[in-house]
Amino acid sequence: MPRKVILDCDPGHDDAIAMMLALASEELEVLGITTVYGNVGLERTTRNALVVRELLGSSVPVYAGADRPLVRPRISAEAVHGVSGLDGPHLPTPTGQAEPQHAVHFIIEQVLAHPGQVTLVPVGPLTNIALALRLEPRIIPQIREIVLMGGSIDIGNWTPSAEFNILCDPHAAKIVFEAGVPLVMMGLNLTHQTIAHPARIARFRALGTRVGTFVADLLEFFRVHHLQRYKWDGAPIHDACAVAFLIRPELFKTAHFNVEIEVNEGLSLGRTVCDYWHVTGKQPNCEVGLEVDVDGFYDLLVERIARYE
Repeated sequence: MPRKVILDCDPGHDDAIAMMLALASEELEVLGITTVYGNVGLERTTRNALVVRELLGSSVPVYAGADRPLVRPRISAEAVHGVSGLDGPHLPTPTGQAEPQHAVHFIIEQVLAHPGQVTLVPVGPLTNIALALRLEPRIIPQIREIVLMGGSIDIGNWTPSAEFNILCDPHAAKIVFEAGVPLVMMGLNLTHQTIAHPARIARFRALGTRVGTFVADLLEFFRVHHLQRYKWDGAPIHDACAVAFLIRPELFKTAHFNVEIEVNEGLSLGRTVCDYWHVTGKQPNCEVGLEVDVDGFYDLLVERIARYE
């Protein structure tokens, strides 16, 4: 049976590719796409989700969620993703609209309707997930698993200590990591292994399809920032790692650790503090991605993107 999932995202170049992978995969039943502020504001992340849905010819419902963090001011990543959040390819005006129901209420409704079956896949700030857990604690034992993209076992990307998704709302992340729900973290230490260098971008363009070209154009734009900042010959496809783990877990090496979120202001705000050497004696609360078979990851992506026109 396909695994029931809700993809919670802030498109975002890599979010868009995560959407494509999820919706092309028979292993997953995507109950809905929920959006959150993050890479850009909520209005644009929701619009981008609708654009990608229409490009794919999908009818999966889209639900808009939180437009700000729980406590701190909002940050955003236009410098990485462009003003639209999906700069690079042409973005048509979507004809469809988001559903009237709030994303948080949709998440609660679906988990209660399918107890023990729904996996949440947040690949942006964790605000929607934290709000759902706090508004309706009954869902906590009913969530099958949370597989997220965020954090790192070592260095950050938005500050020396913090990864962007977690730093957007560290208080929400703390709620999620302390909830007791089975948790998988695909952090920068793993996702930075998935560089889309020119030869890999060329594989998508060689598909000769609208969607393949769209992906290639996304990655060409996304590549510019990473070349400037990191001197890398491409950008990582961070968010698709969380989706790929659900489809091909054998591509990933993981281990269980205790992970806590730093919420105190200062140099380490937003850090995912991973007890890698088990020095605290605290019980592991998170399965953490360590390595990925990068060639296998790209084979999966190309094969699934090839299913679209």
